Amino acid sequence: MREFDIIAMIRERCAVAREDVRLGIGDDAALLAVPSGQLLAVSTDTLVAGVHFPHSAKAYDIGWKALAVNLSDLAAMGATPAWAILALTLPDADPHWVSEFADGLAALAREFKLAVVGGDTTQGPLGITITVHGFVPEGAALLRDGAHVGDAIFVTGTLGDAAAGLRCLDKNDAGSDRLLSAPIGTREALIARLNRPTPRVAQGLVLRGRASACIDVSDGLLADLGHVCKASGVGADVDVDCLPASSALATLFDEDARRAFQLAGGDDYELCFSLAEAEAPSLLGDLARSGCGASRIGRIVTEPGVRVRDSSGNAVAIARPGWEHFA
Repeated sequence: MREFDIIAMIRERCAVAREDVRLGIGDDAALLAVPSGQLLAVSTDTLVAGVHFPHSAKAYDIGWKALAVNLSDLAAMGATPAWAILALTLPDADPHWVSEFADGLAALAREFKLAVVGGDTTQGPLGITITVHGFVPEGAALLRDGAHVGDAIFVTGTLGDAAAGLRCLDKNDAGSDRLLSAPIGTREALIARLNRPTPRVAQGLVLRGRASACIDVSDGLLADLGHVCKASGVGADVDVDCLPASSALATLFDEDARRAFQLAGGDDYELCFSLAEAEAPSLLGDLARSGCGASRIGRIVTEPGVRVRDSSGNAVAIARPGWEHFA
């Protein structure tokens, strides 16, 4: 399979018609029209085999996740997805692998009416870089720097599933035999959350103009909430007993493991946001109607930093706040 065969396959599988795409894949650059009154939100993420996904991951799941993590950034900004550019590095041009990868990427792209409009292919260690573009009205973007003392802190969905899913795949884990014999569907549910995260785009649109600050949980709740606090010049108190957990996580792991996954595991791609107390009832109802509710997990305070306590007020120690490259 040659380079231009790869490009042709991706163009065919990921075809989404959009009026704002004046010229897509096939020339030296794409020609795209930004609607009047909209700002262009742009984000890039790179996924590397063995770092961001297991070497054993299916090509379909890699294609899905590569786009999902980028769409999560747009969700955190309250932006509507529009276009993507794909840079694909492959050790070899395996037609079956490329076909499955393109199908996974295309399935998510079609869901959000997103057009793949260009990119690059090259040979080397497996890695995927996607740049996504979305639209957000002038002055309406969700940012990290707007949290106020007294705001409540919320998170969508559940936390810790993806990190637990990665643990389920670790054959060297001391508890691997117990995990392999887990009730049918529980282990698979956690692994699915790792391989095919759901970008909370619809929920980001609900939060737009209402949340005071927002970020997606990619590196771990404590690390990402810490970014919000630093940008806003505030601190946060988190109640560990309020962190939302899926039934699969609660079934397979004890309290200590669950807390570690939920606070620092990362790869959840849920939205963590702050909100004035008075706004909470109405917004939480709208989020529930959007298909994904949110749970209150703490509050914004004056003292810098992020502290974690249980419902009795006891401090909870965590070895690390989340993932960091080069650490």
